[in-house]
Amino acid sequence: MVISPISFLQIPKVEDNIKGQLKERKNAHFMLVDGISKLTTGKVKTCQSSDFHVSGLKWRLLIRPAIGVKDFLSFVLWITDETCIGSNWEVKFVFKIGVVPRIGPEICYLYAGHHNETNLFQGLNSFISYMDLKERFIVNDKAAFYAEITDVQPNFPVIRIHRAMGTAERFKLIEVPRNNSRFTWKITQFSSFNGENHSSYEFTVGPRRWKLVMYPKGSGEGQGNSLSLYLNASEFVTNGPKGRTLAVFKMKVLDQLHRNHYETDHEDWFPYDPVNPMVCTLGRQKWLPLEELHKASRGLLVNDQIYIGVEFLFVSTTEYL
Repeated sequence: MVISPISFLQIPKVEDNIKGQLKERKNAHFMLVDGISKLTTGKVKTCQSSDFHVSGLKWRLLIRPAIGVKDFLSFVLWITDETCIGSNWEVKFVFKIGVVPRIGPEICYLYAGHHNETNLFQGLNSFISYMDLKERFIVNDKAAFYAEITDVQPNFPVIRIHRAMGTAERFKLIEVPRNNSRFTWKITQFSSFNGENHSSYEFTVGPRRWKLVMYPKGSGEGQGNSLSLYLNASEFVTNGPKGRTLAVFKMKVLDQLHRNHYETDHEDWFPYDPVNPMVCTLGRQKWLPLEELHKASRGLLVNDQIYIGVEFLFVSTTEYL
């Protein structure tokens, strides 16, 4: 077999392609998605960038499977600035969204943008097909997306901060190893829990520490009719940016008689707020009906003992490039 010399040419790393553009695209933010196949196969429903600043305002990128269109990705620019509140604010701007190519020309689209109270997102639902993405843009399960924002015109005062160069991050989707993916909380004398809520001890998965928070008699709409269960994300155990963490996980109560466990699927973004930890606590008020819990034949509560668990499938990490 004869191999053409061009086969030995090394394709530039996606990270190098991004870094080479940061000085030229001062108003751009690049998001390298490491593990893009988890998005295109539906294992993960959405990817979000960290918040970034352009022209004194805060923005975010949102990438997900297209709504109503098969085998396409959607790419959206989202304004998240705290000053954009009320009913009268408005921001006009020009933006380009694109994907960094492995070979050949890039795919990009240029738009006139207009954000207000009822229009926080702008972009393209059918941004790129999975086939095109695979053929020209994915390297080692990585694909890099960017948004470049110019001519920003808010109708309210903004302190504009000069950008010397663009910004970039690596958003990595990690499949949690099975031997570290599960945590089970054994609770004895369940009927003696008189407080409003109770927490498990903390455990580490991925970049953060976590704990389960249970309301045995329910909270909010679940009060008096359900066991409410939440997952809390607290401190980071890594040195990366302390932003939102994506977690795809299952919460469950173990069936002690038949192994027909009660479980629900979740995909949530957990913020980081050491001052107000409840912001980082996500779950369901009406999670498990108390009638179901106390049904003897169901096997969830046996001899006043219950096993509550969480199983992580995927978590995200973020680092600046």
